[in-house]
Amino acid sequence: MDKGKKIKAIAIDGPAGSGKSTIAKLLANELGYLFFDTGGMYRAVTWEALCRNIPIDDQARVTSLAENVQIDVRAPTVDDGRSSDVLADGKDITWDIRRPEVDENVSIVSAYPGVRKALTAQQRRIGLRGNVVMAGRDIGTVVLPDAELKIYLDASVEERARRRFLERQSRGEMVDFDEILEMMHRRDSIDSTREVAPLCAAEDAVVIDTERKSISQILDYIMSLVNTSLVV
Repeated sequence: MDKGKKIKAIAIDGPAGSGKSTIAKLLANELGYLFFDTGGMYRAVTWEALCRNIPIDDQARVTSLAENVQIDVRAPTVDDGRSSDVLADGKDITWDIRRPEVDENVSIVSAYPGVRKALTAQQRRIGLRGNVVMAGRDIGTVVLPDAELKIYLDASVEERARRRFLERQSRGEMVDFDEILEMMHRRDSIDSTREVAPLCAAEDAVVIDTERKSISQILDYIMSLVNTSLVV
């Protein structure tokens, strides 16, 4: 990060439940930047595969789907708590991609090299337009390696599972904490050991442990980094 250089892109990475989407959205609102959660694209492909009865373990067919389905992420048009609209071939699937069956399978889909190649190109084009806060798992390392500010958020797997449990409870879902914890362990393993773009902090990322910090404390700290860099 170069002091005195205007920040055009901010990359926020971290494992599931680390708070990256929440923080990225708030930061984007504060700066007047575009908020873009890249995980929504992988979730969209996963949901579409499930809807079309494409076996998740059929890498060739899932990759073909990712290469051909038209996914769009844009500012929210419905006031129902969503942070953006997610469309697949023009169909609103914003909340569908947050269903438990997507949680259980998205890490498998996102590990496929062809899927990552197809979606990374779209993500990079959006990021290079500038004035964007992009959240994901490989933004600082792969999608936007030249981002002026890179943040990596982390917390224990137990804390991240607790957050996901409360999030799904708040939506009225019947959930079991132990099942969510097991799923979180599985996702961490897949994300951190995949051959293509494994989950890790970029060498020049600022790593923040979110476990004992409030959202406002995290946001204030990141804003101090932004202000130090003289964003205008």
